[in-house]
Amino acid sequence: MSNQSIPEIGFLRLTQIIGNPSEGIPPLIPVKRSTWWKGVKDGTYPRSYKLSPQVTVWKVEDIRHYIDSVTESHLAN
Repeated sequence: MSNQSIPEIGFLRLTQIIGNPSEGIPPLIPVKRSTWWKGVKDGTYPRSYKLSPQVTVWKVEDIRHYIDSVTESHLAN
């Protein structure tokens, strides 16, 4: 997981986070869609924000923080 390809501020859609191989989008967090939504529901992953009934996003800052915390915990072990 790399923070280098993430913008500094803004929002990310789900395919930008978990990737989409058919569109050539690599994952920032390599999990399946159902795993991601379960993790959002139980608090493992950052909370989502609804911009409209059809558009769900995550704050870039929240995704960066999650990636940093996972990276730090792996380095500590």
